[in-house]
Amino acid sequence: MSDLDLRDPDAVCDALRAGAQANRDAACRSGSIDRIEAPGKLIATGDLHDNPVHFARLVHAAGLGAAPGVEGDDEAESPEPAHLTLHEIIHSDRFMNGMDFSYRALARVAALKAEHPELVHTLLANHELAQVVGAGIVKHGVRVVEAFNDAVEYSFGEDAPRVTDAINTFVRSMPLALRCVCPAGDILCAHSVPGPAMMGRFDASILSRELTDDDYAPRVGSAHFMVWGRGYDAELLEDLTERWGVNLFILGHEHAEHGFALVEPNALVLNSDHERGVYLPIDLEHKPRLGECAGLVKRLGDGAGI
Repeated sequence: MSDLDLRDPDAVCDALRAGAQANRDAACRSGSIDRIEAPGKLIATGDLHDNPVHFARLVHAAGLGAAPGVEGDDEAESPEPAHLTLHEIIHSDRFMNGMDFSYRALARVAALKAEHPELVHTLLANHELAQVVGAGIVKHGVRVVEAFNDAVEYSFGEDAPRVTDAINTFVRSMPLALRCVCPAGDILCAHSVPGPAMMGRFDASILSRELTDDDYAPRVGSAHFMVWGRGYDAELLEDLTERWGVNLFILGHEHAEHGFALVEPNALVLNSDHERGVYLPIDLEHKPRLGECAGLVKRLGDGAGI
C-alpha cells in the first residue's frame, strides 16, 4: 500500500480493481454484506472523509501496518491483526484549487482491502454512492462530486475515463454492511439505516441477497435508502432488530460533535474524520452493551478529550 504511485493511472486502476475483486471474492462475503464470527477483534469506525492521519492510525490500531510519519501512536490494539471497517472514504474538507483529490484515499483503501481481504471491510456509504451515480452533494459550498471528477481529470488527463471506471467498479463491489456474529448477540456495522419515511419502500431482505442496479438508484433504491437514512428512532431500530436479529448497530453518516453518539435502544454513531473523531475496539467474544460503548471508544484526533 505504501508503494502505491497515486499519479500513475495504471497503478491506481490496478489497485482499485484488485480491491473490487477482493470485495467480491473474500470468504467473508455473503450476499450484499460481509459476515464474520467470534472470536476475533474489530476496529469499528465512522466517516473518514479522506483524513490521512486518522486512516494511518486506524490501520495501525488494527495491526495491519505501521502509521509512518504519525507521532505519538500507541501500540496496535492487538498483537493479532483485527478486522477493520472503513466507510465514507472520499470527499475531504480540504480542496486544492477547488478540486478534491480524495480518489487517492479510495485507491489506498482498495489496496489495503486487496492486501487483507478477510480483515478489511469497505462499507458502501452515501458519498461513494453519490460519486458513482452522479448525484449532487454540496459541502461547504462546493459541489463535491464535480470537484472529485475535476481532480481525476486534472491528475490523469486522457486516462481519466478508465480511472473513473475503476473507481465505479470498486464502489459497486462494496458490501452494504458487516455482520459480526457474537455469543452475546450480533452487531451490524453499516453507514446508516433507512429513515422512517423510507421504510415503506425499503426491501429489508437486501442484506441476504446480491445488490442489483435498481438498488443503487437515487431516491428509489434500497441501497440508496440504507446509506442515506437519517432520523431513525427507537421504533425503527426495534423493527430492524426483529427483522435482522441484530442487537447492536454501529453507524456513521450523522455528525457527532464529540466523535460518538448513542441512539437508544441499540445504535452507536461514530465519526472518525474530525479532530474529536474516534474508533471503537471490540472483542467479538464479549460484545459491549450500548451503554458500555461510551467508555470504550478511543480518540484519533488532537482535539479535546472524550
